[in-house]
Amino acid sequence: MPSNQSDQNIKLVEGRSFIIGRQGHIFIDSNTASNHHAEIRISNQKIYLRDLDSTNGTYLLQNGSKRRFHKGYVKPQQTVVIGGKPHTVLELLAIARDFGDLDDARTEIQIDENLLGDD
Repeated sequence: MPSNQSDQNIKLVEGRSFIIGRQGHIFIDSNTASNHHAEIRISNQKIYLRDLDSTNGTYLLQNGSKRRFHKGYVKPQQTVVIGGKPHTVLELLAIARDFGDLDDARTEIQIDENLLGDD
């Protein structure tokens, strides 16, 4: 199935948050990822990413180079490096969706199609 079809199955719920790390909702299998490395929160219908004072940091990949990232809004296609491993925000949210299916039947994550633009 093309990735744009699976994107339509992800719904954002205002105020919902997910912990990224070795002991989080979004599991990162890396010794360089902290147990609670970063958090994704849905705020103002946007995706807010915050590093949780992780040991090795959270990075955005932009134009082929890594830039340290502490907190702010990100786009679904943005590549984030956590534990030395790159993931798009959308990939992380897809993991969160799968976790939500197991953890909380009311969890829905939906990406507003306007967020999928290149701007």
